[in-house]
Formats: sequence, structure tokens, C-alpha cells
Amino acid sequence: MLLHPVISKLIGKVVVLASASPRRQEILRNVGLRFEVVPSWFKETLDKSLFENPYDYAVETAKQKALEVAKRMQLKHLKMPDIVIGADTIVTLDGDILEKPIDKQDAHRMLSRLSGKEHSVYTGVAIIHCSCQSVNEVEYEVDIFHEATKVKFSELSEELLWEYIDSGEPMDKAGGYGIQALGGMLVEYVHGDFLNVVGFPLNHFCRKLAAIYGQPCKSEIKRVKHDSIPYVENFESFSMNHLEHMEDNNVFNYGIKTTEESGNISESGKSQQTFLASVNIESSVVKESKQFPQKIVDLINGFKASKCLLTASKFKIFDILKSCDGMSAKDIAEKLQNSIAGTERLLDACVSLGLLEKSQQKDSCGVYKNTDDTNSYLLTTSEYSLHGYVKFSNDYIWPLFTQLEKALNDGKCQHKQVFGKTTEDLLQDACYNNKEFQLCFMNSIHCIARVTGRDIAAVFDLSQFRTACDIGGFTGALAFELVKMYDKLTVTVFDLPAIAEITSDFVLGLQNPRVTFMSGNVFKDDLPKADLYILSRTINDWSEEKIHSLLSKLSQICTSGSGLLLAEIVPDEEDICSPKTYLLVQERKKRNFSQYKQLLEKHSFTNICIKRHGTFLDFILCFKK
Repeated sequence: MLLHPVISKLIGKVVVLASASPRRQEILRNVGLRFEVVPSWFKETLDKSLFENPYDYAVETAKQKALEVAKRMQLKHLKMPDIVIGADTIVTLDGDILEKPIDKQDAHRMLSRLSGKEHSVYTGVAIIHCSCQSVNEVEYEVDIFHEATKVKFSELSEELLWEYIDSGEPMDKAGGYGIQALGGMLVEYVHGDFLNVVGFPLNHFCRKLAAIYGQPCKSEIKRVKHDSIPYVENFESFSMNHLEHMEDNNVFNYGIKTTEESGNISESGKSQQTFLASVNIESSVVKESKQFPQKIVDLINGFKASKCLLTASKFKIFDILKSCDGMSAKDIAEKLQNSIAGTERLLDACVSLGLLEKSQQKDSCGVYKNTDDTNSYLLTTSEYSLHGYVKFSNDYIWPLFTQLEKALNDGKCQHKQVFGKTTEDLLQDACYNNKEFQLCFMNSIHCIARVTGRDIAAVFDLSQFRTACDIGGFTGALAFELVKMYDKLTVTVFDLPAIAEITSDFVLGLQNPRVTFMSGNVFKDDLPKADLYILSRTINDWSEEKIHSLLSKLSQICTSGSGLLLAEIVPDEEDICSPKTYLLVQERKKRNFSQYKQLLEKHSFTNICIKRHGTFLDFILCFKK
């Protein structure tokens, strides 16, 4: 592997890619760039009509993606990257921007328009340079550019169109095709950067870096011959060191400087010649550097951070602090009847994790307060409280993970080892036998459903549906989020009688006449008729036999065009060991998208589309033939 010399300038810097695209990751890994992946949460809702040129829209979207990640890493994770890379690729034809198709008919419409014509592919790229000017001031310098490539499609027959659409490849790609895979058979020619069409203009990016950083001085580099350069596997973890000791981190002043490239970069010909020459040398240019393995150390110590959060929640420290305008460790210790020293250590740990703020009073006694996120998500009384999920994690999930070594030995979930009961027995407890466990379990699900419900409601456009049935919907938290977003939708929450009996404890203040509850056994009783059926974090709790039984039942009662929405953890198609994989380590089953697709197609569901999300879950929408 031969590296562009300018890459050596990035050694020792924390480089972040604000994109979950496996194609962009692969392109950058192939040149030896070491980076972390933090998918952007920026909602791509910019008004396209406000932009004079389509590529301006792509550039602005890329910039907003990168800035969102840079700010989130600092404010929410108390970490600061050095560089954040954002990118957005669009396909345009006759001035229209072609988005990702919403279904097979939409894909057919797009591809039919492209048939026999030349279109443009633009990728906007933003490179955000973050610098800490002072304890409370962060400055961003933004370099942006775009790349354009012309692509010509052959004349496409209906048979070829539908063969390609039925492969499922068009559904998550702008313009409805992927040139690097099956979509390549549709293309007659490409004028410009091929990798730009794949999703990232590598040549232009390297030239841009060369212009920003210049070539390394001879005294700074050592030439070392390598057979290959390893890349870093990416998790949404952060290894920045220079903000670790910031105490007053709740307020930042942002300065943003933008350098826009209008055409070629300065001395671009010279930069490009340098780049082309550099990739022909026989050795790689690598700055001699020994980096502290911060990411590995963060993972080693990760359990300590979790336990601090779990313990603080168990003692309801965040509720106590909310009730007062700041308290000292001594006051909190007395209220909890705990030691002052132990309480202070826990509070300081929560400060370091960004859960609390600490200010120093004249008497040198530290006063602690909640952060905004803590007030929003960790109070028992907040609207979108995660306290129930925290409690369930502490009481039931944490003990399971302490038996991970045994799970490795026998390949089984350790419910029997930890609680003296099988998985099936615990599910019976959750539904019938153990009131305390039932309430704890339901409260956990309710918390997660409230927080993720907004994403499930928004990730696909569900306005075409008028009736929905949330199977195993527990407290109806998702249903209430759905009817908030879709004013013509009615939702029936279907769950076991024992669950339905106590839902009223959770829905105070959430009542809506368009949400109703129906009790029954999904495997034995008739399901209500609906245009859309929803299964959220339930399907993998069942055996394969029961999964096929339910999908068969749904297939029989669904009419043509009815929808099925799944919300599950779906490991990345090209990387089964995705950042969410550790959440599945004690689960019975994990499936990638291809496996879900095969499962659903077996039961006559088609137009299967996945949307990946930065939260707990990914989302799959499909339709009955």
C-alpha cells in the first residue's frame, strides 16, 4: 500500500468521517487514512429551491453533516476531533435532483428517466478543522469543494430495469443505482472521476489536502517500506485528549471560517502532478509516531463509566439535584445516608462523563448540577426519560454481561446461570408471573420506545397508511409518536392480556382517541386488520419456528400493498461486526439485511428497503405482493 505523502501530516490527529457509507469508508481506507466513523444525525431537509446550483446543495449538506458531528462530539461526548470529513453525493438530470427511491415504482421512474441519457453526479465535500482557542472557545475552519462527473446510461429494456430493481440494490442509492456493483451494467460511459460516482472524489480530496497542508518537510519524514498498511476498525468512540481536563464545558463559542473552492484549487496542476508522482514511488511516507492507544484504553475502562451512570441513577442522584439549585457532595451524602468521600468520587466521575456540572464556591465546596441532557433523559419524571432502561440495564443486563465468558463457552444466553430461570421463564415473568420484574421490563421498553419512536415515525414516509397495528407494542409509546406525526393514522396496539392490564400506568397524559389497545395472543388469536403492521425489537425474542409462524400469518392477512415495518439492530451488510454488534452479544440471533430480505421474501413480502440510523435501531420497510 502506497500512501500520498500528505497523509503523513494527519498521523497523530483525530480524523472523523461523518458518514456511515461503507463505500466512502472503503475508498478512504484504501489509501491508508486512519479515521473513526461517527454517522451524522443531520436531517437532510434543506430546501433545494434555495440553491442556485445542485452542487451547492450537496456542498451545504456535506458541511452541515460534518459540523453536526464536530459539535456533538464536543458537547455530548466532551471530546474534540481535529478533522471531520463530511460528504454528500447527488444525481441530477435536467436540473432535478434524484434522491434515493422510496419504493420499487419510484426506482423504476428514476431509472427510466436516466435510460439512454447523460446525467451528472456531484459530490460535495466539507473538511472541518477544529481548534480549541481557549477553555470555552472552539473555532472551526471549513474547507469545501465539489466534484462533477458525467455518466451516460445505455438504453435500458423493461426486462433489464426490473431485473436490476428486483435485486434490491437501487433502494439505498441516490439516483437508484450503484455503479460499483450491478448498476455498472447500466452504464455506457463515465466522463470524470469514477470514485466520485461511487461516493467520494478521492483524487480531488487528496489534492485538497495537499493544498491545505503542503508537502511534508524532509526532516519530518522517514521513508519506510511496507507491504500493507493496517486500517483502524471504526466504532463511535472518541480518543481526543486535549479536552479531558475541561471542567467548565457547558458553554462553547463557535467561530466558523469557510474557504470555498470556486473551480480548481490554487496551483492545482502542480498539486496534482505531485500527487501522481507520489503514488508511483516504491515506499510509503509515514511520520514516525508512537500514539497512545486511547481508543483501546477507553474500551477497557468503558464498564466503569457505565457503572457510574447506573449507580447514580439507582440512587436517583439526578432527581435530587433537579429539586435543588445545586448541592454539595456533603448535602447529597447526608440525604442518601452514604459516605461523603464515596459520594464525592461518584459525583466527580459523573462530571467527567458530562452528566453533571461542577462549580466552586467561596468556601471551596464544590456544587453539582445536572446538565441539560441529564435533565432531559435521566430524571424519573422527564418526558423522554431513560431511567427505566437504566434500571433494567443495572438489575438484569449488567449481571448477564458479567457471565460473558461462560456464554462464550456454551454459546447460550446466561439467564439460567444468573437468575436461575430460562429465557422462556423470564418472558413468562415479564408477562404474567412476577409483577416487579414485569413493571421493570415494561418500563425499560417504554423508555426506549418513547425515545426511538420519533425516529421510527420519521425514518420512512408512512403517510400512505391509514391504519396500523403495533404487534407487541406494550405501552403504546410508539403508537402515540406515530399519531403525533401522521394526523390521518389510527393505531391499534396488540399485546398479551396481562400486558394490556397495566398499560394505563404508563400512558397518563398520552391518551389519544386514534390509539386503541387490544389484547390477545399473536400466535393464537386473530390480529386486527391494518394497512401497516409493526414489529419493534420483538422478532428476535422468538424461536425460528415462531418467527416463521408469525410472518406466515401476517402474509395471509395482508392485502396487496400492505406494509410491514421492522425496527431491529441490523449489522451492516458488508461488515457484520458493526458498531452495534456488541449490543447483540447476549442475544439469540443476529441477521444482516440480506438475511432479513430472504426471510421476508419467503413470506411474499417485497420492495424491501432498509434505513440505517444512529440510534439503537435500524428500520426495514417492505410490502405484501
